[in-house]
Amino acid sequence: MHVAHLSLADFRSYARAEVALDPGVTAFVGPNGQGKTNLVEAVGYLATLGSHRVSSDAPLVRMGADRAVVRAAVVQGERQQLIELELNPGRANRARINRSSQVRPRDVLGILRTVLFAPEDLALVKGDPGERRRFLDELITARAPRMAGVRSDYERVLKQRNTLLKSAAMARRHGGKSMDLSTLDVWDQHLARAGAELLARRLDLIDALGPLADKAYELLAPGGGPVALDYRGPAGAEGVRSREELYEVLLAALGEARKQEIERGVTLAGPHRDDLLLGLGRLPAKGYASHGESWSYALALRLASYELLRAEGNEPVLVLDDVFAELDARRRERLAELVAPAEQVLVTAAVAEDVPAALSGARFAVSEGTVERV
Repeated sequence: MHVAHLSLADFRSYARAEVALDPGVTAFVGPNGQGKTNLVEAVGYLATLGSHRVSSDAPLVRMGADRAVVRAAVVQGERQQLIELELNPGRANRARINRSSQVRPRDVLGILRTVLFAPEDLALVKGDPGERRRFLDELITARAPRMAGVRSDYERVLKQRNTLLKSAAMARRHGGKSMDLSTLDVWDQHLARAGAELLARRLDLIDALGPLADKAYELLAPGGGPVALDYRGPAGAEGVRSREELYEVLLAALGEARKQEIERGVTLAGPHRDDLLLGLGRLPAKGYASHGESWSYALALRLASYELLRAEGNEPVLVLDDVFAELDARRRERLAELVAPAEQVLVTAAVAEDVPAALSGARFAVSEGTVERV
């Protein structure tokens, strides 16, 4: 799989940009603040419907414009598809596939797959649980695009349930009449149903990802492991993989937490509260791993993601956004050697010297909103 052409309109710093791309390695080189990351961010957005830098679409639209358009021609084998997303902050986004009539944005998921390496990846090891949940869920959706709908259903039900709990908590605090919470049982069932599907996918993913992450860490930092991935979820979920059993586990967890939830006005059980536990040697990586070890761990998780997707028959585009400047010489060369064989690798760097020799290929100079092949 590779991106053959990228087209931007009013995306970030670009009023217009047209970039023809080839398989193999392509490096975007230029001083910081010139728009290199904006290009690969657009590619990542087409693959995930999200940015690795911001949580909302508004910053992605160029100042003064009311919408942005990102379009790419994606080649897989003998087939080429054109995907287009129109970003409309405050309104519904729009999508097209092969210039056909409008489809839902999530219908483009799966056409393009990417694995992104970025400085923000350190948060996978050092950050809060939300960073690790996002990592899992984006990889789950890359493997099974229909999970975007399950995730959306879960978030919708969670929002409705939290609204009900918040109203009950406010009424309780202000001495008002107790609310009728009979509908809470219904919301519990909806939340547990969507949550069980999401939880089962996360557990399956960790089973598959763990050995790959351990192998990748050994390649990046020989003798520094082993690496172990574990999941901290609701009590009773240990060793369970059946959706129906996980549904019952989540229902029980919600029932156990209900009194405290009504007091606090928020849902306290479910996949939105879980965490991916990262072990290094005999200790947890968070709080104990050095800066270099944390970097190697984050890179190992991304390399494992790439290997997993590739093994399932759809090799993703690799995106390395300003990563090499963050690494020491040994890790820089090892990472370059590991990713060089990929069908397409997109690299950003402030100076050409930051791109390892193993990643020779096309070069684009990026400066003040212009992208020129050199």
